Amino acid sequence: MNTLVTALAAAGPLAAGWSVHTVWLRRSLRSARRDPLTGLRTRDGFTRRANVLLKDPRAVVVLADVDHFKQINDQYGHAAGDALLKATADRLSHYVGRDGVAGRLGGDEFAAVVIDTHGTIADLLAVLHAVLARPADGMNPAVRTTVSLGWVGAADHPGEDLSGLLRRADEAMYAAKRARSGVRRAGLGRLLATWSGRRAGRRGTALAGPRDAA
Repeated sequence: MNTLVTALAAAGPLAAGWSVHTVWLRRSLRSARRDPLTGLRTRDGFTRRANVLLKDPRAVVVLADVDHFKQINDQYGHAAGDALLKATADRLSHYVGRDGVAGRLGGDEFAAVVIDTHGTIADLLAVLHAVLARPADGMNPAVRTTVSLGWVGAADHPGEDLSGLLRRADEAMYAAKRARSGVRRAGLGRLLATWSGRRAGRRGTALAGPRDAA
């Protein structure tokens, strides 16, 4: 009996220490999946949640890219650029809500997956485009730009994974940027590679390729 009591007493501090370590690991993992500037999920955290949402055929994948972001940085400084990214992230997160997911893939590029419950995604994205173009609160009103959006419905391409859908949304986003149309839906036909120096292997669109293993 005394041996058992002694063993339990010795194990107490060890168990407490392991519990603290487990909590620390969980917090560290959550932090690693959050972008420190915007608070959005990083690529890994976004991918995990997005893959769950894509099980719903009403899921829509959206890619957003800030227009003329380099000029903003060059003209007004990186602090202004960071504030613009933060405002874009906050507005995108508000639009997505608790039932979707938004993430920062890198630089000035963001992605989201939402559930198009009422079949009104085109109208909602048009509103989002207008909201994203507003100057950030508390900033110089001159520090403003638009955000090009490309989107694709998961039901349009049954069986295609997140990486494939992001590539389609990316093509649509780039077409919107070139046409200055703001928002563009991905075509329903075959995915075409664009050899303009932007498409193939572009950072942020391929989530499971060799570039990510490095």
